[in-house]
Amino acid sequence: MNKHYNMIIEAVKRHKKIFIQPHNIPDPDAIASSFGLKSYFATKGIESEIIYVDSIEKTNSKTMVEIFDIDMTLKESTSQFLEEDFIILIDTQLSHSNVTNLKADNMGVIDHHKFMGTENYSFMDIRPDLGACSTIVASYYKESNIEPDTNVATALLYAIMTDTDNLVRSNNIMDLEMFYWLYKISDLDRIKHLRMNEIGLADLKAYTRALQNIEIYDSACFVDIGDCNDSLLGTISDMVFTIENVDIIVSYAKRNDGIKLSIRSGDKNIKANDLVDYIIDNKGAGGGHDEMAGGFISQQEVGLLQNKNFDTYVRYRTIKFIDYNFSGK
Repeated sequence: MNKHYNMIIEAVKRHKKIFIQPHNIPDPDAIASSFGLKSYFATKGIESEIIYVDSIEKTNSKTMVEIFDIDMTLKESTSQFLEEDFIILIDTQLSHSNVTNLKADNMGVIDHHKFMGTENYSFMDIRPDLGACSTIVASYYKESNIEPDTNVATALLYAIMTDTDNLVRSNNIMDLEMFYWLYKISDLDRIKHLRMNEIGLADLKAYTRALQNIEIYDSACFVDIGDCNDSLLGTISDMVFTIENVDIIVSYAKRNDGIKLSIRSGDKNIKANDLVDYIIDNKGAGGGHDEMAGGFISQQEVGLLQNKNFDTYVRYRTIKFIDYNFSGK
C-alpha cells in the first residue's frame, strides 16, 4: 500500500524548490504542521522553506516561532515562482477564504478541513475526520519509524492540544494516538510556557469589550467584539464557550473591510460549518468543522443583506437555522 508519506516524497523530490505555505495569519496548528513537515523533509534529504502571507497575530503563535526558532518567510501575493517550484498548502485549501493563492504551477495540500475540490493538486492528503493537521504530520514520522526531535515533537503536541481543545473536540483515535506518542518525547516545560503565554496584555481590552456585549437567547450566545484580529476572535469564542448552558457561540468582529465570524457548537444537531454557511448565505466565504468554524462577509456584501443591521441579521439567521434543525423537517 502506498502510504501518504511516500506519496508526498515522490511528489516533491523532482522539484527544485519546495515551499510550505500555511493559511494566512497562521495559528499554532498551521505553524507546527509546517515546522514538522519541513523537518520531516530534512530527514529525507529534501530542503524546503516555510512561507506565509499576511501576519502572525496570536501571542502563542509568536511564542512558538520564537522558542522553537522556526524560520518563516513573509511573502507577497505577487511573489513569482518558477515552473519547477512546488508549493504545499498546509492546514488549508485553495477554496478556503483564509489562504492567498500564490499561483504556482505545482501545488499539493495537507489539510484536516472539509474537502473543497481537487484544484489540480499534484498531491492531496485531506482528512476532515481529524482534529488537527499536526496529527497528519505526526503520523508521517510514526509510520516512517522516525522519531522527531524534541522541538518538533513539542510543537506538534501543543498544536494538537490547542486545535482539539485537549482532545475534547476530537473523537478520532489517531489524534489520541499521536498525542500520547508525542507526549513521551516532548519538552513539557515548553508546553507550560506556551500555555502561560496565550493571551497578550494588549488583548485584554478586547476581552472586556466582548464580555460587555454578550447576548444569550436560550442556548445560543452572540458576541459583538468590535474591531479585532482573526486570532483573537477565535480565542474569545473559546472563552465564551465555557459559559454554563451555552451550546452555540456566534462571535463577530466588525472591521473596515467587512465582518469576520467565529462559530462554536457543542450541540450535535447544529454543525458549526453548516451554521456559518447559512449565516453567510452565499454572500461571503466560510468553512471549518462540526464544532468550530469561521467565515467572512465583505463590506460590499454586508450592504446587500436582507437586513442591513448586521446584529439583527445574524441573530435572525442563527435562530432560524436552530429552529429548522430542531423542527424535524
